[in-house]
Amino acid sequence: MATEQDSFNYNDERFADLQLLRYRLNGFEALTTQQKRYVYCLSEATLWGRDITFDQFGKHNLRIRKTLEALFLHYPGDRQTEEFKALEVYLKRVWFSNGIYHHYGCEKFSPGFGEDFFRVAVSSIDPSLLPLHEGESVDDLCAELCPVIFNPAVEPKRVNKADGEDLVKTSACNFYEGVSQHEVEQYYKEMKTGSEEEPSWGLNSRLVKNPDGTLEEHVWRQGGLYGPAIDHIVYWLGKARHEAENTQQQRVIDLLVDYYRTGDLKQFDQYSIEWLKEQDGRVDFVNGFIEVYGDPLGLKASWEGIVEYKDMEANKRTRTISDNAQWFEDHSPVDPRFRKKTVKGVTANVICAAMLGGDEYPSTAIGINLPNADWIRARYGSKSVTIGNLTDAYNKAARGNGFKEEFVEDEEVRSLIEKYGDLCDDLHTDLHECLGHGSGQLLPGTSPDALKNYGNTIEEARADLFGLYYIADPKLVELGLLPDGEAYKSQYYTYMMNGLLTQLTRIKPGHQIEEAHMRNRALIAHWCERHAEGAVKLVSHGGKTYVEITDYVKLRSLFAQLLAEIQRIKSEGDFQAARSLVEEYAVKVDADIHREILSRYKQLNLAPYKGFINPWMKPVRDSLGKIVDIELDYTETYEHQMLRYSRDYGCL
Repeated sequence: MATEQDSFNYNDERFADLQLLRYRLNGFEALTTQQKRYVYCLSEATLWGRDITFDQFGKHNLRIRKTLEALFLHYPGDRQTEEFKALEVYLKRVWFSNGIYHHYGCEKFSPGFGEDFFRVAVSSIDPSLLPLHEGESVDDLCAELCPVIFNPAVEPKRVNKADGEDLVKTSACNFYEGVSQHEVEQYYKEMKTGSEEEPSWGLNSRLVKNPDGTLEEHVWRQGGLYGPAIDHIVYWLGKARHEAENTQQQRVIDLLVDYYRTGDLKQFDQYSIEWLKEQDGRVDFVNGFIEVYGDPLGLKASWEGIVEYKDMEANKRTRTISDNAQWFEDHSPVDPRFRKKTVKGVTANVICAAMLGGDEYPSTAIGINLPNADWIRARYGSKSVTIGNLTDAYNKAARGNGFKEEFVEDEEVRSLIEKYGDLCDDLHTDLHECLGHGSGQLLPGTSPDALKNYGNTIEEARADLFGLYYIADPKLVELGLLPDGEAYKSQYYTYMMNGLLTQLTRIKPGHQIEEAHMRNRALIAHWCERHAEGAVKLVSHGGKTYVEITDYVKLRSLFAQLLAEIQRIKSEGDFQAARSLVEEYAVKVDADIHREILSRYKQLNLAPYKGFINPWMKPVRDSLGKIVDIELDYTETYEHQMLRYSRDYGCL
């Protein structure tokens, strides 16, 4: 008999290069009523940050989205035309990417409808439905938006990382106004005090040049930039405080609210420290300006939110890893000078995501390690999570799609991947997040920002290499994390295949690799292939290219060598070495192989990118209005959810 779990439909709507999935809140029904209320209030705080992310990703994004939504809801013309259907797809892409730039490659995507159609359509609806400024006409609105939407030369990339260009002036992200890369770097250089407890200057602000030439930070806080959205976030954090599981959770919320009130980055560091200390509760959350991948200089943080609760059974795996963190650090192949003498506060959990928001929605990470401040990690440790219900959704949605059969020629290797792939994927994520990001140390005097625009790629490579090196260690079999000494080979093969071949499905013809995680994988795979002396190579059979690994032990030694060098680069802040590695191995794309991989992938009729529809949490109230339960609705369509979020959580 099929169970509810078995019958759950993980795959949902598909359009452009995107596949929407659903995720289950496994074990939610077993939470206490108070825990459910806590999750609900935190989820509301998560959803109120959506508009912030849209604005951060491009200063025209919110106006474009609101205009498109008005057309989608109120256009009086023929909705069956190809141009209107193309407008629908374009709007869905804007929703997915939190703006007009591809969520992964950061290039501006082109509409399938023309400018003339757009102008006529906008003019055909009631102007009161459009996001017009005071005294602005419909023609004025079109004059502002049309070049941005239709001219590929206007603000073409959200994040530009091309070596040798002014990365600030050539990036469309809304973190700077009127300033150059040199001015930004000099501004924050002058703010640094050399203190061991240096805040992450610039993390929560927009840097602008005033008419008189002076530079000024517009801080994201209550009463400041994004104040209306932050007011709502703070309101729901206050509601959540009353439902918290313990006093430490209440203290964490209090500090986060104080930070949102003041915008003081030292306060954010105190919040981060206390957030690390909270380990006893089942429910946890991330809410704030966190990751810096959306800034070409790696200074400004995008807003994100996630609400989660622990998967108590799966946590046995991550608890084993965190309990042995010192052993892994001591046996790392990196120079002892760059290892932590004492590993502090490493905690790891497998969690169920309950709500995703901001830069974590609809596309999201499958693992998180926070906080990002190096001095806090060194002194207080870090929290790592592997998001088990999302990886489960990815795995279940991918079954039987033909991908392995197309790109893995060897039946023995395919069998290995089928047998161990899901387990090793989860374990590599655990090692990456729990130990990789938390490993190593900067030498005294090394700035955390020393690697500049290459810092994100180097950091992700460091964490990946740590996981790759240790997943083949006999220690994992000894600890009961892997069943035998062969399982790791499935991860080695799929990682090299992804880095050398299959991640190219995410790159447009003629483009180079831009995104930090893709650069990381390309760097590792191409460096190892270049130095493998035949242990890893690309082979061609029947006109198709495959990865062939003949010596897995040799490959592990290469991972060790590269990990040692990557850690040295980070520990010493060696910008030139980082630049050389990334530009040599992580950016360029072989055009012939790229064409072949795209052609083969096209035949499978798969979407290269995936994201999630959130469950709809509906409070059940008693006769006095008190919430007594939370109903989970998994039937909401992507379209309905996006329009509901715009209607119910839009305030900017």
